[in-house]
Amino acid sequence: MKFGMKTSSIKKSIKAGTYNMSLKNVLIIVDNIDESIDFYEELFGLRVITRQEGNVIMSEGLVLQDVDVWHDSTKIPTTPHNNMTELYFEDNDIEGIIEKLESGKYVVSYVTELMELEGGQKLVRFYDPSGNLIEVRTPVNYN
Repeated sequence: MKFGMKTSSIKKSIKAGTYNMSLKNVLIIVDNIDESIDFYEELFGLRVITRQEGNVIMSEGLVLQDVDVWHDSTKIPTTPHNNMTELYFEDNDIEGIIEKLESGKYVVSYVTELMELEGGQKLVRFYDPSGNLIEVRTPVNYN
């Protein structure tokens, strides 16, 4: 390895309880920051924590990055609707989310329309306005 800790050092640190790596945020690329903020606030109740230079940190660890900032810093093109990642949310009122989606404010593209799984859990998959895949399920009832 050219940088960071070797795997054996990481394993020793984990065993000793001194390894403190943690995932802090998940970043997604968006076409329109303001539209995306509205989308995630309205549908999921997320709130803006801070805004800086084309990045918006929202509650629950979601970071929105403007597509131009991404491209300028990486020179890598983005591919909407690539289905390589998925944001997963749970909500008791999945029908309420669908109602907001279909209010006419957003162009809705479903991957999986509302369905009920064995055991009663409900599920829907759709894209956000920038083509990021989202799944929403009702919480699992373990009783």
